[in-house]
Amino acid sequence: MKFIDEYRDAELGKRLIDSIRQSSTRPTRLMEFCGGHTVSIFRYGIRQLLPPTVEMLSGPGCPVCVTATQDIDRVIALSCLPGVIVATFGDLIRVPGSRSSLQQARAEGNDIRVVYSALEALDIARGNPELATILIGIGFETTAPTIAASILQAEQENLKNYYVLSLHKLTPPVIISILDAGETRLDGIICPGHVSTIIGSRPYEFLPTRFGIGGVISGFEPLDILQSINMLVKQMESRQPRVEIAYRRAVRPEGNQPALRLMAKVFDTSAANWRGIGSIPDSGLKPREEYQNFDAERVFDGHGQESQDPCGCLCGDILRGVKVPQIC
Repeated sequence: MKFIDEYRDAELGKRLIDSIRQSSTRPTRLMEFCGGHTVSIFRYGIRQLLPPTVEMLSGPGCPVCVTATQDIDRVIALSCLPGVIVATFGDLIRVPGSRSSLQQARAEGNDIRVVYSALEALDIARGNPELATILIGIGFETTAPTIAASILQAEQENLKNYYVLSLHKLTPPVIISILDAGETRLDGIICPGHVSTIIGSRPYEFLPTRFGIGGVISGFEPLDILQSINMLVKQMESRQPRVEIAYRRAVRPEGNQPALRLMAKVFDTSAANWRGIGSIPDSGLKPREEYQNFDAERVFDGHGQESQDPCGCLCGDILRGVKVPQIC
């Protein structure tokens, strides 16, 4: 199949692995940011194929994994309010809060519905005018434009019962936070592919200019990832860190300008809480003042009891690259 088999070709994979092994002469520590990359790396055994000089760490690139416990608790508290429907993407449903999960709250009778797009949440609001529909907006820059578009659509239709609880996260600020902390040495970042289709490559220029490390934007097939590792190793060996795009079939340096304008029209940046990491300034998105009537955080009291992470949870250490998942 075009654009699938080409990126899973075993012979090309062997050549890339040979190139990495031949090029890598000194220890190189790389972090893949995106959870999709982490899945592919495990699925295709990429870590086992790399030379011992190349070490891979996983970063905080899964929007569900980084959703803070207190935010899960807030969503559950909102679902307990009378006359409220909570619409959420399915991957959030089983994430644990302090004492419960959305799955458990739904089993106990709260009206929590799984949707596959913001358009479905709008349909729920249209079909239930006597109830408030609250869409839980999670994800990075990839999903934020669609949530922004749903708010504009609700405004256009004068929907008075549609709201968004924005738990969106932004990619560059958390990368900067991890690098500033200095808890783990990194020589390069495999930058997220889906996020970069929206923001482009230019927002990562701080990697070489501020931190002296490289960044390569990768796709999600095994050859995409091997090519990105190969490019980063060669940057490291030549001591010429830079930002490169290995996913040119989807990413341009300037990103998706209409999507960026849509985000800027509806959202302001704000501090955001990251599970196991804490609050990071300007790493989240909240509806602008002119869209406050759609902002569930302003309209509803969704704060319950004090939140606490599960005892012994190592999420923060793993997401920062300080520890690896195998020691959980």
